[in-house]
Amino acid sequence: MNTIISIMKRNYKILLAVVFLSVTLFAFKIKSASEADPDKDKLLLELLTFVIEKGHYSPAAIDDNFSKGVYKDYIQALDPSKRFFLQSDIDEFAKYELELDDQLMNKDLTFFTLTYDRLIQRMNESQGFYKEILKTAFDYSIDESFNTDYEKAPYAKNQDELKERWRKQLKLSTLSSLTDRLKIQENKGKLSKAETDLISNPLQDNDEVVSPAETKKEVSKEDATPKSFEELEKETRASTAKSLDEYFGFMKDLDRNDWFSVYINSITARFDPHTNYFAPEEKERFDVSMSGTLEGIGARLQKKNDYTEISELISGGPAWRGKELEAGDLVVKVAQGDGQPVDVVGMRLDDVVKKIKGPKGTEVRLTVKKVDGTIKVISIIRDIVEIEETYAKSSIVNKNGLKYGVIYLPKFYINFENKDGRDAGKDIALEVERLKQAKVDGIVLDVRDDGGGSLSTVVDIAGLFIEQGPIVQIKSAGRKKEVLYDRDKKIEWDGPLVIMVNSFSASASEILAAAIQDYKRGVIIGSKQTYGKGTVQNVIDLNQFVRSNEFGDLGALKTTTQKFYRINGGSTQLEGVSSDVVMPDRYSYLKMGERDVDNAMPWDKIDAAEYNVWNNNHSNFSKAILHSKERIAANPQFKLIEENAKWIDSRSKENEYSLNIDKFRKAQVAIEEKAKKYKPIFDYKNDLKFTSLPYEIEQMSKDNVLKEKRDRWHESLSKDIYVEEALNILDDLQAKANVKNSLPDNKLKKEKLAKS
Repeated sequence: MNTIISIMKRNYKILLAVVFLSVTLFAFKIKSASEADPDKDKLLLELLTFVIEKGHYSPAAIDDNFSKGVYKDYIQALDPSKRFFLQSDIDEFAKYELELDDQLMNKDLTFFTLTYDRLIQRMNESQGFYKEILKTAFDYSIDESFNTDYEKAPYAKNQDELKERWRKQLKLSTLSSLTDRLKIQENKGKLSKAETDLISNPLQDNDEVVSPAETKKEVSKEDATPKSFEELEKETRASTAKSLDEYFGFMKDLDRNDWFSVYINSITARFDPHTNYFAPEEKERFDVSMSGTLEGIGARLQKKNDYTEISELISGGPAWRGKELEAGDLVVKVAQGDGQPVDVVGMRLDDVVKKIKGPKGTEVRLTVKKVDGTIKVISIIRDIVEIEETYAKSSIVNKNGLKYGVIYLPKFYINFENKDGRDAGKDIALEVERLKQAKVDGIVLDVRDDGGGSLSTVVDIAGLFIEQGPIVQIKSAGRKKEVLYDRDKKIEWDGPLVIMVNSFSASASEILAAAIQDYKRGVIIGSKQTYGKGTVQNVIDLNQFVRSNEFGDLGALKTTTQKFYRINGGSTQLEGVSSDVVMPDRYSYLKMGERDVDNAMPWDKIDAAEYNVWNNNHSNFSKAILHSKERIAANPQFKLIEENAKWIDSRSKENEYSLNIDKFRKAQVAIEEKAKKYKPIFDYKNDLKFTSLPYEIEQMSKDNVLKEKRDRWHESLSKDIYVEEALNILDDLQAKANVKNSLPDNKLKKEKLAKS
């Protein structure tokens, strides 16, 4: 989950002491990064504990309780499904359960080395298990079962017991796949007569002729010929084996440093869930996620056996513009300009990515194997690539003779390295201005699933909707609170406003929702409460503390340095923001918030800031909330969603599965029959037509990828009952005089609204 990162210079003063006190760290013997030298690991441990203890908002005591927590988190992270370690391994590891605090302070790697070596050994052994098990057919007539509640399951006592666990896991996996294949074939059998008739005698339907050629594409000879049970069973084992080959291929790509990062993060998590170590590659990915930009060719890569496959081209990027590289191409070699090509077959994905990425203006040459089997060398000049999915976007919809704007903000992004780069504050201001020019009568700002981001952008965005005043309060350890203000008296939008949230709206999203709610500036609708993350993190480059570091990049530490509070004084930590209008959602009963995370920081409150409640809402603000609650209570679709949520919660507690095919299929049929009741949730349409703004329509005429993405978004909006209710609330928030936002003078608008 993304975190709030405060970029105010004063926040770093908290950590200045660390810079001056880290002289002792320079005494480490520095060796080449290519060597497997434990000194680098020891250096990281000392750096991390030192920086956390000096900079963390409330550092935990490093004692036996701390050690127990690290031990539990780390072992669980290494083997969450308990399919590698034996009970004898755990017994051996358990001797260190209360010693990890001492090992940490002494930079002792004994426990990590022991667990790492044993994990690699057990993984190699397990790889032999699945290959042997999947050689022969499973007997699905046996009456046996498997429980997938791994947390409560004991570790296997010996290799035979572990192999038996693998057998049952694999049997459940193949049984599930086999059941699906049988069902698909049975359904084809039911339709084969009709499809055959259609092929030989095309029919007219709603004045549209379905051609035999088109139908034949759907019903091939292979599909029309039923496969035997034995053939399907064999296919499921082959498919499962292939998936596990890919899984172990990925695991093989992980080196000792990757597993050491797991160990380090088991340590940092004991301070709080949002204090994390970023290895160099992870830090780079974090920067990209925060800024939405990178320097490279603009292609997403994935591992496919020993090859690196182009999975997607990023719209607008250099690879997309070049029109030579395609999704599905396999990268065989990479050359820097006219340099010698390097064979990348079998290379780690991260290492391939490093070779392909590079500074703007430089050339990379990819030798790729095309889908048709031909080999081609493609030259691409790297450039700044913007990841469009990161950025805010808006749409317009007409309803009841009025026009509304919907803005979606996936995260509170910012480019820390470039103050002139895109950031969420500037982009939302631009979207609001565009919607005003389109003469909308209300705005919905959607921050559902928005995990947060930059603190400064929250202040900028909230300031668009109020005249001026405090937005959020911040408290650092041992310091007086600090209040962040919107000091711009200009109001970009003073019309009806709805903020959409859900249980995954976190951090910066919660600050925005809380500020709008405290001012009574707009209506907050969504889940019962948001995620509940009320802490601020800073990302600290660890390289700054070491002179002449020949290890290479040491990565960074994201650590909690502050807590933030609503302007009414309450914290959003654990409690989140409660919606003004609670709308049922399918996951409302599952435990997924900060309050359900181990070691989360506590809730508290401080004094409220001075602020004035928005006075332009008049009586229809409370009525809009009341009317919305009445609509939801009476809406059969929302009632169905609430019922579905309870069913999903009950299903999440069911972990026992029969491995007898008749019993398994019977259970699946019962589940499917029950699920049919909830099908209207997914078939729902709100009969609203969403369109892009004029500037984007022009862009889409030249960019089919962008057009496809926007079409998909607009289609999802037309099926979204939550957006529909947000628009209903905007209807209720309209002033009686129906004053339009096209009036040029804000003051005049306010006077008319006040009189209405």
